[in-house]
Amino acid sequence: MFAVHLVAFYFTKLKEDQIKKVDRFLYHMRLSDETLLDIMARFQAEMEKGLGKDTNPTASVKMLPTFVRAIPDGSENGEFLSLDLGGSKFRVLKVQVSEEGKRNVQMESQFYPTPNETIRGNGAELFEYVADCLADFMRTKGLQHKKLPLGFTFSFPCRQTKLEEGILLSWTKKFKARGVQDTDVVSRLTKAMRKHKDLDVDVLALVNDTVGTMMTCAYDDPYCEVGVIIGTGTNACYMEDMSNIDLVEGDEGRMCINTEWGAFGDDGALEDIRTEFDRELDLGSLNPGKQLFEKMISGLYLGELVRLILLKMAKAGLLFGGVKSSALLTKGKIETQHVAAMEKYKEGLANTREILVDLGLEPSEADCIAVQHVCTIVSFRSANLCAAALAAILTRLRENKKLARLRTTVGMDGTLYKIHPQYPKRLHKVVRKLVPNCDVRFLLSESGSTKGAAMVTAVASRVQAQRKQIDEVLAFFRLTQEQLVDVQGKMSAELEYGLKRKTHALATVKMLPSYVCGMPDGTEKGKYLALDLGGTNFRVLLVKIRSGRRSVRMYNKIFAIPLEIMQGTGEELFDHIVQCIADFLDYMGLKGAQLPLGFTFSFPCRQANIDKGTLIEWTKGFKATDCEGEDVVDMLREAIKRRNEFDLDIVAVVNDTVGTMMTCAYEDPNCEIGLIAGTGSNMCYMEEMRNIELVEGDEGKMCINTEWGGFGDNGCIDDIRTQYDTEVDEGSLNPGKQRYEKMTSGMYLGEIVRQILIDLTKQGLLFRGKISERLRTKGIFETKFLSQIESDRLALLQVRRILQQLGLDSTCEDSIVVKEVCGAVSRRAAQLCGAGLAAIVEKRRRDQGLEHLKITVGVDGTLYKLHPHFSRVLQETVKELAPRCDVMFLLSEDGSGKGAALITAVAKRMQQPPREN
Repeated sequence: MFAVHLVAFYFTKLKEDQIKKVDRFLYHMRLSDETLLDIMARFQAEMEKGLGKDTNPTASVKMLPTFVRAIPDGSENGEFLSLDLGGSKFRVLKVQVSEEGKRNVQMESQFYPTPNETIRGNGAELFEYVADCLADFMRTKGLQHKKLPLGFTFSFPCRQTKLEEGILLSWTKKFKARGVQDTDVVSRLTKAMRKHKDLDVDVLALVNDTVGTMMTCAYDDPYCEVGVIIGTGTNACYMEDMSNIDLVEGDEGRMCINTEWGAFGDDGALEDIRTEFDRELDLGSLNPGKQLFEKMISGLYLGELVRLILLKMAKAGLLFGGVKSSALLTKGKIETQHVAAMEKYKEGLANTREILVDLGLEPSEADCIAVQHVCTIVSFRSANLCAAALAAILTRLRENKKLARLRTTVGMDGTLYKIHPQYPKRLHKVVRKLVPNCDVRFLLSESGSTKGAAMVTAVASRVQAQRKQIDEVLAFFRLTQEQLVDVQGKMSAELEYGLKRKTHALATVKMLPSYVCGMPDGTEKGKYLALDLGGTNFRVLLVKIRSGRRSVRMYNKIFAIPLEIMQGTGEELFDHIVQCIADFLDYMGLKGAQLPLGFTFSFPCRQANIDKGTLIEWTKGFKATDCEGEDVVDMLREAIKRRNEFDLDIVAVVNDTVGTMMTCAYEDPNCEIGLIAGTGSNMCYMEEMRNIELVEGDEGKMCINTEWGGFGDNGCIDDIRTQYDTEVDEGSLNPGKQRYEKMTSGMYLGEIVRQILIDLTKQGLLFRGKISERLRTKGIFETKFLSQIESDRLALLQVRRILQQLGLDSTCEDSIVVKEVCGAVSRRAAQLCGAGLAAIVEKRRRDQGLEHLKITVGVDGTLYKLHPHFSRVLQETVKELAPRCDVMFLLSEDGSGKGAALITAVAKRMQQPPREN
């Protein structure tokens, strides 16, 4: 028993001594946690460099865009071919992808050899060989004369400008075919395939093997957004935000980046961690000075690194009694499979002895222990270096998503990762230590990158088909120049109908005279009270105008109009308004003051004078009884009388559009048009009195409140209305009315978007085909969300957040589509507004008999002010449709309340008799 313990002690001591000896000899190969964190930071800097347009040419990590923009979502189906060229064997694969409620893939494949004379000979012969193998496979499987899409896995660095193209930058591994570098490998393959008349194949995608690995795993796990290969060579890819990729146009969505990390350190960035053995191996390689990171990591080189170390130790007398066999002196005699065998649990030492004996050596027990430890250090360093670079990628993903903690999956492939018994465990452990804020799952790619190429092709086919369907839906919103000219012409006709006595009653554009006949001339002065009623809030203002210097000071207070008042009786509504006026006068210390008053009343009114306005109908949720058909000025006067506290002179009742025009005209005398593009949509302008048949007199001008929201209520624009407009109209409070407003104003645009999203989801093009309860909720998609989503500065991640607030769990691709839908709806709204405005400016030019008109439009409204593109598109449309009009747009900063005061001031000025000279 004692003898057994003694032997065990001796063996343990021997092992410890040998391990210490090797550790001392290979001190520089042992990497501390601090060193790994430093390498991780260096790799992050290299990634940044590779992504930048200016820095990419000098970057060692090339960060090549792959034009793979989406991962599988499970809805892919069809038959696809796949080729895999990049290793010692060449593979052809047929993949049948079917949905059937669950993800299902069936594969048939055939391996073909890649002889040395082919991979190192003439490039044309290489691609002809590949085409011959493909033709043989299709004959064997009975697929000739069948048109199939193909994905080409090509495991060499390529620069891509699209998914189905790739310029070979350089051969790696053992490939050296002449005349291929700097040419498009897809074109070379296509040319070779043309020689086979029975081949009818479209190459839809060129894919790096790393990308293929990621896509294979992403089909099984949608969280997979990184692919890593640790085999003969090593590389990684991951999904990067488009906004960070300077090398590719566009900011929307994500794209897979093939890092080509094997070249990390080619610029000297890793010189401090490279050893004499790394340098010796590099000098003896096919490509000295290149792929230096790969040469410290991958299966093509680990065995050779071990051989060089053992040789040096033998020469130093530290191994094999200083004896060197001819095999140990021969390059390539130790392979990575030997390293893996020597590190096997339990069998490792026996395997080590056997391998060393095969090399013509006579190892002692101590030699076997030392050699096994050399293998451990070399392969452990490989796993550490891979872990540091992978940790850098995971950190970048987490930071791109602005997450405190990232949940993700890494797709893994490669012979070293698969056959080395300790490698995966070591890699996983170090990655998790370096990125404790990432929950990482490692998923082995069972079917390799060839299946991945087929998946890229399947996704490309799906995206192509979905793109076509989405384009068909949005095509209805993309108005042509001819359609806009037609809208302009129809609006011109409706303006004329509304102005004429005979046709006025039937006109959809009501053209209501406002009895505002003059514009501010700068002589206005005094104190005026203004009221502004048009929504849930009611504003009372005191406006002080000083003449000459065009100076206006305003004081205002906002009061709420409760729902029960909005929908109660008319008497209750106007009593509430007067109560608010009393509170304001009290607040301002003006109780009992006699003031002229202007009343902005933003509802359709028929006026018989500037201080008379009969309400035609309520809009915007107001339903107060006994008001429609009544003069709102009289109702306000009666309420003031009932209060019997103050005496106010109601001089003018004004629409908000007219108020906007007057506010801007005070700044710019050229302003003769007012536009509101907000919750509602409306327009007013100064019309020649001779054209207004509804009002007596031919001299001068009068402001016409067009009430153009009703344009199209007679069906004249039905040819451009979509099924979504019809759905929104039918679900509104006033079906069949205000059709133009329902296509152009803030109250409805979000609802149009919601209807489109529902339809696209039903078609399986959004949100994985699932309509959430929130999406079914009317009014959930407010127009403010359109403005936010369409902001140029908004990253896609923020779009997803907005959608999540709405209960819509969107993918990156969903977010792109939603943004596109919002853009199509708001652009059409702006163009339609522009066409209507073009009709009015052209009318003003013709009426004045001018060759060229210079005019200003005063604008107000949240849609115009807050939407990032609405104002620009509207202005561009006016310019295109009214080229002989120079139209300036002036934003109304102070709103229609100030306008009401100015109208009151102008009206008071015009009431005064003219002074004698």
